[in-house]
Amino acid sequence: MITFEDFKKLDIRVGKVISVEKIPNADTLLKIIFDLGEEQRQIIAGIAEYYPNFEELIGKEMPIVVNLEPRNFKGFESHGMIMAADVNGSPVLLHPDKDIPPGSIVR
Repeated sequence: MITFEDFKKLDIRVGKVISVEKIPNADTLLKIIFDLGEEQRQIIAGIAEYYPNFEELIGKEMPIVVNLEPRNFKGFESHGMIMAADVNGSPVLLHPDKDIPPGSIVR
């Protein structure tokens, strides 16, 4: 269990995917660029095997945690984490039920 104060430390915002490409020599990694309203953010996600038609993600909105420390994957820096549901070990991306402005805060 965490406290509500711990939960409030997470900065979760809705990002809109503006580009997606596979990371060379990495079967599972995608480089995704998000529009967060006031900035663009690069996130590396290990979802390529679950989204083989990854180009279809362009234009989708999804919640991302934006205040994680950056991490490197195969020489590419990731600045956040996409939130997804785990369904039998496979990620299922979450999307708002209507269009909202990029950068909207998730509470």
